[in-house]
Amino acid sequence: MSEAPLAEILRQARESGCYEALLARMPYARFLGVRIERHGDILRSHLPYRPVLIGNPALPALHGGVTAAFMENAAMLHLLLQPGQDRIPKIIDFAIDYLLPGRPQDCYAECRVARAGLRIAQTQIRCWQGDPDRPIAIARAHFLLASP
Repeated sequence: MSEAPLAEILRQARESGCYEALLARMPYARFLGVRIERHGDILRSHLPYRPVLIGNPALPALHGGVTAAFMENAAMLHLLLQPGQDRIPKIIDFAIDYLLPGRPQDCYAECRVARAGLRIAQTQIRCWQGDPDRPIAIARAHFLLASP
């Protein structure tokens, strides 16, 4: 059985709101257990807590690399799922500010496209746990929008 082309998976995900096939094509999203939820017009990435995600067991706190990777992944998924988007986002740079330690609980991230040109997109990402008004990290990422 052959795998469906990415363009078809994206079309189905956009139309149905079912993102499992897309997430299955992304190895690190699969490893982290990332989920995507739609809240009206807003896409929200969800990182379910698992003990393996802890970086500092003394606090305990989520590993900073897990937080950053989750946020980068959220931005990439956000760009991929934009209506009419047929280009693959490839990371150019990523800058993160850690504001609070990530506690052993679920994380959420939302992305906003600050600017999208013909070849480059700039995104801003917020990550929180219990309260969306108290982010644990904020980030900025630039992506090259490459032809598939």
